[in-house]
Amino acid sequence: MPPIKMYTTAVCPYCVRAKNILKSKGVEQIEEVRIDTDPSQLAHMMAVTGRRTVPQIFIGDVHVGGCDDLIALDGRGGLQPLLQSPN
Repeated sequence: MPPIKMYTTAVCPYCVRAKNILKSKGVEQIEEVRIDTDPSQLAHMMAVTGRRTVPQIFIGDVHVGGCDDLIALDGRGGLQPLLQSPN
């Protein structure tokens, strides 16, 4: 399974939902990057994704997007293959 990285904040229901979805798919480890406690990480997230909202989810090198994007990817059947890739 590729590494999972998620940009989050302390109080974010979409972050919690995204983590729960990933855990239901067998993900055991998620690297959380808190942008509310480290402003430099917010700047980095915006530079890398072009977005200001959390969560921003990366599976390996693939930027999935936010929680709605994760749900849509799963609905199209694309999440499980991405989680199984060696990326």
